[in-house]
Amino acid sequence: MWLGADLLVVADTGNHRVLIWHHRPRTDATPADVVLGQPDLHSEGPAAGGRGPRRGLRLPTGVLVTDDGRLVVGDAWHHRLLVWHTVPTSDDVAPDLVLGQPDADSTAPNRGETSGGCGPTSLYWPFGMGLVGGRFYVADTGNRRVLGWSHGVPTSPDTPPDLVLGQPGPAARADNRGGVPGPASFRWPHDIAGTPGRLLVADAGNHRLLGWSPHPDADTDADLVLGQPDVRTCTETPYAPGRPDRLRFPYAADCDATLLAVADTANNRVLLWEHGGDGDRPGPSASAVLGQPSFADTGENRWSSVSRDTFCWPYGLSLHADGLAVADSGNNRVVIWERTP
Repeated sequence: MWLGADLLVVADTGNHRVLIWHHRPRTDATPADVVLGQPDLHSEGPAAGGRGPRRGLRLPTGVLVTDDGRLVVGDAWHHRLLVWHTVPTSDDVAPDLVLGQPDADSTAPNRGETSGGCGPTSLYWPFGMGLVGGRFYVADTGNRRVLGWSHGVPTSPDTPPDLVLGQPGPAARADNRGGVPGPASFRWPHDIAGTPGRLLVADAGNHRLLGWSPHPDADTDADLVLGQPDVRTCTETPYAPGRPDRLRFPYAADCDATLLAVADTANNRVLLWEHGGDGDRPGPSASAVLGQPSFADTGENRWSSVSRDTFCWPYGLSLHADGLAVADSGNNRVVIWERTP
């Protein structure tokens, strides 16, 4: 999802659509203004209920609005990114550009590569993306890598990335490089965050965030890990009490100059780190927790009932100067906190 000063864009993944509010909702149950991927607000089903991929979506996840007003959507199970040159103001608008596929009708993983490999401009489950410090990054989840374009969102499906992070080359796609987890490998890279001086990747399958400062120019080791004691430990603790320095399937992250927010999805909480900007590394332990009464608690809806401050599988989030929006996927809703100075 993406939260702006007066805009909310949500990937309604299970309904295979994107919803747009052109004024940030201030009251509960405010209906969306625009739907993409379906002919109207009452239709659902992959590929627009069988109409095809030109206007249809299949499990869209990542959403981004660029500084110059373009909308980018990760159409994950069509293995592509869709770009609208302006945020649509009417329903069922076709995208202006398709990335990751040769045309608007193609949907095969890795552009239909039959050898089981991938290429520099192919995608497999692109779940997340980010525009950080003018650089455009894509979490190419199924290829266990992050792709980076140093000059922003590419304008052609054939523009190769300047960076392949997490694999030894553009044709490699093995889980953790075919070995054990390390400081330059991914299992399920799922979301991108960062500041002009730091790149952060939510490596959900390894239960951690990896960070690079400054932004990497080539495939290299991360210099920061959150959620694990070191860059080679990637354990999951489903039956132990929660901790402020551990993560379990962190599917989303976002940050600004003072705050880092992480959707600690399988622990049914959002963790917050306060930091001082590019020169200040976040400490190993989170500063605060949302959705649970303490860091030790991890139950779905606090093992009680749905309320305004509970989560069930928070899957996405977006941080703005005056707000935080969380996709509370297990409760089929989006919740928004207003940030105070």
